[in-house]
Amino acid sequence: MELITHEEMLDRLIGVKGTPRRDKYDKDIEDFLIGEAIKKTRLQQNLTQKQLGELVGVKEARISKIESGKSITWTTIVKVFKAMGANSGTLDLGEMGRVALW
Repeated sequence: MELITHEEMLDRLIGVKGTPRRDKYDKDIEDFLIGEAIKKTRLQQNLTQKQLGELVGVKEARISKIESGKSITWTTIVKVFKAMGANSGTLDLGEMGRVALW
């Protein structure tokens, strides 16, 4: 039995960093984690998706997409967190590191 690291497993199954398939995989994971962070923050503030959408100026369906990791842009991330009262912050993406939001 061969033991390999998580990174080695990803290299073998998806491709090494810098290849189109791996870059897409890494971006999809990052977007999912950002969506989860937004959802967690929204729930901690007892907001519905509709209420958050009203604060941001988008429809509830757009918030749903954002929270599921789809249709995420940095502009949207900043708008969402500012709408929830965050003045500055960082987002912990696990192994991928931390990202300063603004």
